[in-house]
Amino acid sequence: MALFLRRRVLPGFAPTLGFTLFYLSLIVLVPLIAVFLKSSGHGFDAFWAAATAPRVMASYKLSFGASLLAALINLFFGLILAWCIVRYEFPGKKLVDALIDLPFALPTAVAGIALTALYAPNGWVGSLFAKYDIKIAFTPLGILLALIFIGLPFIVRTVQPVLEDMETELEEAAASLGAQRWTTFRYVVLPTLLPALLTGFALAFARAVGEYGSVIFIAGNIPMVSEITPLMIIAKLEQYDYVGATAIAAVMLIVSFVLLLAINGLQAWSSRRGGKR
Repeated sequence: MALFLRRRVLPGFAPTLGFTLFYLSLIVLVPLIAVFLKSSGHGFDAFWAAATAPRVMASYKLSFGASLLAALINLFFGLILAWCIVRYEFPGKKLVDALIDLPFALPTAVAGIALTALYAPNGWVGSLFAKYDIKIAFTPLGILLALIFIGLPFIVRTVQPVLEDMETELEEAAASLGAQRWTTFRYVVLPTLLPALLTGFALAFARAVGEYGSVIFIAGNIPMVSEITPLMIIAKLEQYDYVGATAIAAVMLIVSFVLLLAINGLQAWSSRRGGKR
């Protein structure tokens, strides 16, 4: 029987693995390698000058900073939304559950126009803040709100299945032993949810860093103030500065890869730590 299983399974492994590596190389690795080769085509000095220009550095700070802050905000509110959807019954629950996926289905340009119309000084929400001289659209604050909008579903949809599978008896047992709510959450709920939270955070951050369509309209694109890095890449391409565009793209790839690698390492550590308990 073991010989039969070995003959049936193993012959399919080699071609499957080969196809997987070929497909990943063709779709993922080759384009990424091409970016680095193109950016280094004119030497390190040209690469460094294009990647560290003052406007480009300001765009790095805005894109990565706003993406990180938006992912952290979504981490908190996404957990609350997922908890309410899973643990409670209330009128309109299915509608709320469906609305969470709206940023997935909505074209990014439509989302950008809608957010701009809402938060512009003459918009429904923007006009209320304009009375107090608070400007949302065409500022970094507007970019942050757009990134929160597009990143929220990643947190909710990664945490929700884990919450659904979590046994409430553990929480009830902790409460019966006299544990306070925060103690129960910290030592019973959070260790189980932490890998899913980190995964959702990584997905939301990665999406926000490369987001263009929903941000470009509300950003205002003011040099040194509200220019995002993807916009700088587009601007370089429109000027036929391919070396500059690929240099900026290479920096984004390196920073994003390092951050995601750190998050994945933290996720693996939390999973191993949870398994030892």
